[in-house]
Amino acid sequence: MRVLAGSLHVSPATVAKAYQELRQRGLIETEGRRGTRVRSRPAVAVRRSGQRTPIPPGLRDLSSGEPDLRLLPPLMPALAATAAMQSPPQGYASAVTMPELVDAARPRLLAEGVPVSGAEIIVTSGALDSIERVFGAHLRPGDSVAIEDPGWGALIDLLAALGLRAAPVAVDEHGPDPAALEAALRSGARAVVVTVRAQNPTGAAVGARRARQLRELLSDHPGVLVVEDDHAAELAERPPHCIGAVTGSWAFVRSASKPFGPDLRIAVLAGDETTIARVAGRMRIGMGWVSTVLQRTLLWLWRDPEVTALVGRAAETYGKRRRALRDALRAEGVEASGDTGINVWIPVPDETHAVAALRDRGYAVAPGAIFRVGSPPGIRITISTLTTEEAPELARAVASVIHPVGLAPPMR
Repeated sequence: MRVLAGSLHVSPATVAKAYQELRQRGLIETEGRRGTRVRSRPAVAVRRSGQRTPIPPGLRDLSSGEPDLRLLPPLMPALAATAAMQSPPQGYASAVTMPELVDAARPRLLAEGVPVSGAEIIVTSGALDSIERVFGAHLRPGDSVAIEDPGWGALIDLLAALGLRAAPVAVDEHGPDPAALEAALRSGARAVVVTVRAQNPTGAAVGARRARQLRELLSDHPGVLVVEDDHAAELAERPPHCIGAVTGSWAFVRSASKPFGPDLRIAVLAGDETTIARVAGRMRIGMGWVSTVLQRTLLWLWRDPEVTALVGRAAETYGKRRRALRDALRAEGVEASGDTGINVWIPVPDETHAVAALRDRGYAVAPGAIFRVGSPPGIRITISTLTTEEAPELARAVASVIHPVGLAPPMR
């Protein structure tokens, strides 16, 4: 540790802390006097996505990545209505993906341009559950997966837990960069994950032109698994522009947790016949099925016009809050991205300094290291609870951290 600290020009305590973090995440293992070595396969990681640093009292928490609980539709009326249907109890043989939910999901997706007319559809326990099951249907430890960088921290953790390798793909406001994705495919990536809209953490949304570029690129790689993640669903202000079935194996995931609440752990998974059959078969010898109570609840929420209106107003509110912060940041000479969703991404020279300095000014934000593989530093600010009135003061705080007095750029 002393030798490493000297070569990195940091204190031995910093190196010791880094080793501790690596051990906690299961990336290394220590065997006393025999030394420390990198594990052949990491244990399940928790530091990126599953274990948040406690927020000290008095700080404005803008680090969570969660929706505003006040804007979520209440679930109790849906549960009460579901109970009032007096449906017969489900046995083990009959508890499957409900045909009526599939019948409701297909036209709902088609109306938004999602190409699922000939796709198989089942339900799973959320977006990450869907992605993990699709990976399990096609990939093996050691396979390379092209993922957005910066990207969803939970997905990075999932790759590590499954023994898969991350092939980082740069992201701009329109989604994955085609040239970067092509390089990842040339290097042997067996799968690619694309966030359709409200990308976490950058807020990027795949546009029509970028979707065409990605389709053309991936059509030359028929053996690659393509997974499209539409976790924001109804909360995204833009329609999805999907890649679709351009390779032999593909999947589209639509989660209900963001628009209807994290407690509704259910997602619609569409894809090719082989992929969905493998996922469904593996579910049968594991969890079996997603509770039909949850399935009926989602179906009721989809059909209720008041809930639809509530979700629409929530999407508008998030849009106003996100644009207010971006406009305020740009007025202070700070570049930020976040065209959709509930997060804004801000490039910074030094993440540790930016997070600590903003904490001293009363704000808790998420460090970019949680979301990055090799992309430049940044911080993520969740705008879900940030009012438009708070945006100017927060922007000034961010600007003071990124551009110290005397070094700030001119106003635009």
